Amino acid sequence: MREIVLDTETTGFKPEEGHRLVEIGCLELVNHVQTGNRFHVYINPERPVPPEAAAVHGLTDEFLADKPVFETVAAEFVAFIGDSPLVIHNASFDMKFLRWELKLLGYPELKNNAIDTLMMARQKFPGAPATLDALCKRFGVDNSGRTFHGALLDAQLLAEVYLELLGGRQAGLSLTGAPVARRSQEAGGTGTRTRREPRPHAPTAEELEAHKTMLGQLKNALWLAE
Repeated sequence: MREIVLDTETTGFKPEEGHRLVEIGCLELVNHVQTGNRFHVYINPERPVPPEAAAVHGLTDEFLADKPVFETVAAEFVAFIGDSPLVIHNASFDMKFLRWELKLLGYPELKNNAIDTLMMARQKFPGAPATLDALCKRFGVDNSGRTFHGALLDAQLLAEVYLELLGGRQAGLSLTGAPVARRSQEAGGTGTRTRREPRPHAPTAEELEAHKTMLGQLKNALWLAE
């Protein structure tokens, strides 16, 4: 199952008022595991970045001046996401901008299913803060490097938050083959279970003899017929 965790940064809140994308960050998940494949681009919005927007994401007119315009990266973006579901925090905001930008270029309407982690969080934790920062704190996801909002960084954080919203990693899960100690769940214990060598399964001579005697007591046993 392929999914794309996606985030964007913009010059403002409403594309219909002339605001544009300035950054797109995407990470690929397959069966909820990051594959390492990603799409990331800064975009020249072809308009000034308001100071209040730059204060949020740190992307200034000077920084974006030599970056590609959306038209030159749109085809690569569309090819990367394909028809995969898009995992987005506050999906209506990002989807509105993406659809607007693609419509300006004459692309077909974006049909990808959007999985909104903001709605997931509100349903799972009614009344609790549901910002990305709040969810990182709740799940112990390290967001200490998030000085500014950044599409790729936020997508990376969201990928971890999304996994936790789905139920989290299974305790003791390891793909390395190394023994894993697990906390005891019995009676709230805090000890660990240590790995023991498997018990031998081959029958002893005494067990074989006892089994033979038992078979001799059966009448018309099918497995003794020749």
